[in-house]
Amino acid sequence: MRDDHYTITPRRVSFDWRRTPLHWIPDEPTATHVVNVLHLLLPAGERWFVKVFKEALPLVRDEELMKDVKGFMGQEATHSVQHSYVLDLLAAQRLDTRPYTQHIDFLFEKLLGETPPFSVPVPPREWLRFRLSLIAAIEQFTAVLGNWVLHAEGLDRADSDEVMLDLLRWHGAEEVEHRHVAFDMYEHCGGDGLARYARRIEGMVVTAPILLWLWIWGASYLIRHDPQLAGRLRYSLREHNKAVAKGLLPTWGELFTAIPRYFRRSYHPSQEGSLRKAVEYLATSPAARAAAGAITRKAV
Repeated sequence: MRDDHYTITPRRVSFDWRRTPLHWIPDEPTATHVVNVLHLLLPAGERWFVKVFKEALPLVRDEELMKDVKGFMGQEATHSVQHSYVLDLLAAQRLDTRPYTQHIDFLFEKLLGETPPFSVPVPPREWLRFRLSLIAAIEQFTAVLGNWVLHAEGLDRADSDEVMLDLLRWHGAEEVEHRHVAFDMYEHCGGDGLARYARRIEGMVVTAPILLWLWIWGASYLIRHDPQLAGRLRYSLREHNKAVAKGLLPTWGELFTAIPRYFRRSYHPSQEGSLRKAVEYLATSPAARAAAGAITRKAV
């Protein structure tokens, strides 16, 4: 299936968390919490995506791109809301994430807000382009992760919680659906020639190490504060790699080889993942099917 004229549509999904345990991958607290870092980062991060894109909308002169961007914004807004509900679930299970997420809120709302922090003398247009380059780089990783979770049979073999798995795969499928939009938005608004390419590289050079640091910090926080573990476990690369070997987490190679691909001048994110696989999952996802059914009932 090709991306040409593929319509990106938000799905107003919902999930019932009443039976989801804290360790939703049974007997795998490290894998559970490494994945759970998504819930720490995405509510604030995806709200920020939408805000930055709203700022950039007046610069869009391409009708097809405008449709894609609005579909992207709708999907990202829904992702933010649904992942925030998981934070409520963790809080109800006595794992308070606020001491961590307040730093994430500060990062996106203050350091990367509409104006540069600390009165940094950056022209408004350049500050907007820089933030668009960050979003394009982040979306490179979300596309890779989305494609991974759609194929992660290890999570099924581990008897992972079905509701959490549906959330992750619904989200992953939509990331593959719109994997090219942030890149196209940056390319459209990022200026001309070499400067645009250099800024794209800069966006990845800034994004990759910060994401790695936030992920390790987040996993360490969750494991350290997990009430069921009571301090008996710490995050370690050894435990992480055990989970990778079981297919419960993506390999380091899958993540890090995404960076040199992104650096190629000829690169385009439509090369990432399988749109067909994403669409096939969305046709079977319990949450996506329920959302589609609700729309149909309203239309009748």
